[in-house]
Amino acid sequence: MKTQVAIIGGGPSGLLLSQLLYTQGIDSIVLERKTKNYVLGRIRAGVLEQGLVQMMEEAGCADRMKAEGFPHDGTEISYGDEIFRIDFADLTGTPVMVYGQTEVTRDLYEAREKAGGQIEYNVEDVVIHDAKSDTPFVTFTQDGQERRIDCDYIAGCDGFHGVSRKTIPDTVRKEYEKVYPFGWLGVLSETPPVNHELIYANSDRGFALCSMRNENLSRYYIQCPISDDPNHWSDDAFWEELKRRIPSDVATKLVTGPSIEKSIAPLRSFVCEPMQYGRLFLCGDAAHIVPPTGAKGLNTAASDVYYLYHALTDFYKSGTSDGIEGYSAKALARVWKAERFSWWFSSLMHQYPDQTAFDHKMQIAELEFLRSNRSAQKAMAENYVGLPY
Repeated sequence: MKTQVAIIGGGPSGLLLSQLLYTQGIDSIVLERKTKNYVLGRIRAGVLEQGLVQMMEEAGCADRMKAEGFPHDGTEISYGDEIFRIDFADLTGTPVMVYGQTEVTRDLYEAREKAGGQIEYNVEDVVIHDAKSDTPFVTFTQDGQERRIDCDYIAGCDGFHGVSRKTIPDTVRKEYEKVYPFGWLGVLSETPPVNHELIYANSDRGFALCSMRNENLSRYYIQCPISDDPNHWSDDAFWEELKRRIPSDVATKLVTGPSIEKSIAPLRSFVCEPMQYGRLFLCGDAAHIVPPTGAKGLNTAASDVYYLYHALTDFYKSGTSDGIEGYSAKALARVWKAERFSWWFSSLMHQYPDQTAFDHKMQIAELEFLRSNRSAQKAMAENYVGLPY
């Protein structure tokens, strides 16, 4: 097989890149390790920055998102029984869109299939060859057969455990990581959301988040030890603990019900530098991970896609390689800002095992400053809705 861009990874970043390239007449082949149903079965957050919303529009995949998504003009932050609102519309003039990552992926699959895009599923033993040369290629096994794709460029959208990042030699690659000493226990329930906007809660018992997927599907999280087993948490125990961590007037409105999904997610910050090696480019979790507190995971992957899509378009349309050569530096500049925001917001809202009484007082002082200072609110809002590309 031969293509212009080989894309490793059939998640939202790989599919979005493939669809955007298609709109410019640039050919690609997507390689996915699992099945389509497996990818669509992964439950992920769904707060979309306007940059991602606009790319979905450019890709021709925004109709269902506009019909079923929920624009949010702000978010609520609580500590104890105190609660205040960060008004995105007033502070930035920009909302976010609440629309599940699974639905984003579903829309992108539909668009690629409608366009006749080539997606190869159940691929194994993927190896990237000659990334530093002018003639890179990818080999893999599918249905017991060895296969090969010759290409101009390779986009590694295959996540933290994929082969793309590991293709960059240890002598070239530098990695930065912070592992947080707790996780998030998340529950999905067929219940109406407790609030029409997200509530981020700092409590003496730990962090909590009240979120939603739609009018009858809610997603709730509580901070927990990473060693916890979700099977040891009954639904009743989860709801009772959540009620203890959110303001009492909110807790009285909480509609509870059986969980339809329950899991514990670890939290960490991770960045790989550089994000390119010859004709190989890293996108999304292959290059960086953020804690979910600031809803930056998918959105930061989208900004990588934005830079790479425009770099490749410039090359194929006008022959300029400036965007390709500068991809890593440009992507990393925005990545580190997203990492900073996610780290700051996580530090502000969680209880840490070694946290002292002084540390807790500093958190409360920071929250009260944020509540009372418009400039601090504006800085948070600008980061939450998404910094410009």
